[in-house]
Amino acid sequence: MTDARGRMSNNICQRIADDIVLGHFAPGTRLEEAMLADRLGVSRTPVREALRQLSTLGLVECRPNRSATVARITEERFAHLFEAIGDLEAACARYAAMRMSEAERARLCDVHAQGLAAMQTRDVARYQAINSELHNVILEGSHNPELIGMTQNLQKRATAYRRNQFMQIARVAASHEEHCGIVEAILAYDAASAYRQMRAHVDRAQDAVSLLRSRGREPAAPQDEANAAKA
Repeated sequence: MTDARGRMSNNICQRIADDIVLGHFAPGTRLEEAMLADRLGVSRTPVREALRQLSTLGLVECRPNRSATVARITEERFAHLFEAIGDLEAACARYAAMRMSEAERARLCDVHAQGLAAMQTRDVARYQAINSELHNVILEGSHNPELIGMTQNLQKRATAYRRNQFMQIARVAASHEEHCGIVEAILAYDAASAYRQMRAHVDRAQDAVSLLRSRGREPAAPQDEANAAKA
């Protein structure tokens, strides 16, 4: 896959994933390649590749000779996913507090400062990117390849959920405040606090995403239905 084609497929994958997470595509909805290609203004080839990616993330179900459908993700499955991520990321934070080099600690401080700047300017897209980078710095700082690999695999499945939590602008400020506690604990070599702070941080992210999921399941208001009928 060429770089350009790969970027297009990733972009389409992200857009479809966002529509699923935000409830624009309900569970069980058939995702016809032609419909998605027309909706996104692209050919069917990158759409097909994006659906394959979404299948590996558990957001879409692909069956031979049948259209892909939006996966039915139960509340229990959703909770289990974030529970596992929370424990793994917390473990990474604990080890990072013990094992990070001075250069890695300096990088952590720099990324954290960038997050503050993005939060202050209300640059949500920039904050999303920095949030991912900060979490990656902490993962790498654990210096445990097995733990890093398992954590990253689960993170991929929750990427769309975690990205969309920042649609709630108040969540950006809250996230940064939580990062402050995590970074402070790591810099102080306080492994126990780093674990607790990261575990609580993931729990709060889960709460924010759960709110989005509940809104996505709400029926349209009468006015919304009327507007939709006119469209």
